[in-house]
Amino acid sequence: MTPSGSTSRPLSIRFAALRRADLRFAGRLAAAGVAFAVAAVPAVVLVVLIEAHWGPLQTVDQQTALRLHAVVRDRPGLLATVRLLSDRVWDPLTFRLLVAVVVAGLLARRAWRLALWAAATETAAGLIGLLLKMSVARVRPRLPDPVATAPGYSFPSGHAMTAAASCAILLLVLLPSVPQRLRPAAWAAAAVSVGGVGITRIALGVHWVSDVLGGWLLGSALVAATAWAFEAWRGDVGRPVTRVTEGLEPELGAPGGRAPEPPLPGRRPSSSSGGGPG
Repeated sequence: MTPSGSTSRPLSIRFAALRRADLRFAGRLAAAGVAFAVAAVPAVVLVVLIEAHWGPLQTVDQQTALRLHAVVRDRPGLLATVRLLSDRVWDPLTFRLLVAVVVAGLLARRAWRLALWAAATETAAGLIGLLLKMSVARVRPRLPDPVATAPGYSFPSGHAMTAAASCAILLLVLLPSVPQRLRPAAWAAAAVSVGGVGITRIALGVHWVSDVLGGWLLGSALVAATAWAFEAWRGDVGRPVTRVTEGLEPELGAPGGRAPEPPLPGRRPSSSSGGGPG
């Protein structure tokens, strides 16, 4: 008869290994801050150009803002649509609620680590955007015949940064559950939302082009950095490396919809399954 201790030993080894992997995951989420700083170099360059009052950038900012503002100012119906999109459909609160719903769904499916990743990344996007606004302290546009106002500072655009980060989070979490034929539509919807947020904020006269560009760059850099941390955790526990077109947890698209337990310690990671996007 097999001693009872021999059956519990593999489980204890497994749990200990998973705890170590989870601790490394938490550490890598912190290290993702360093990776974010590196990935955000283009946004830092943009800040330097803004602070230096670089002529070509100022010209693009002013001319684009004046032209888009004039288009909506003289068309009441279009202005109402732009306001609806900016203040309701693409408002940061809307994106954050969507991510919160997805996080709740992940918790229900016992995808604890992916839920932590999504919640931490979304929260960091809001906090980093607020900190940078106070640090740069750029004044918002003052256009003739303004059609909208907004509180606080201008750089980076909180709407643009939240849209870029949230749409990337939603794609990376939900893609495994989206049928292959519908994935181009999901990418297109994300691109339209992110681009539309920027255009509407400039047209309303509450942001410069460089504010929006900075928000896009920072939101994308943040998700890239924290997604790297998540992929590193997958490698630690022996899960296969994934591609961005598959999402962060392709296993969620399998029948049953739950994230499986990681492989036993010592199992080598396999290559990503399938010859094309999952």
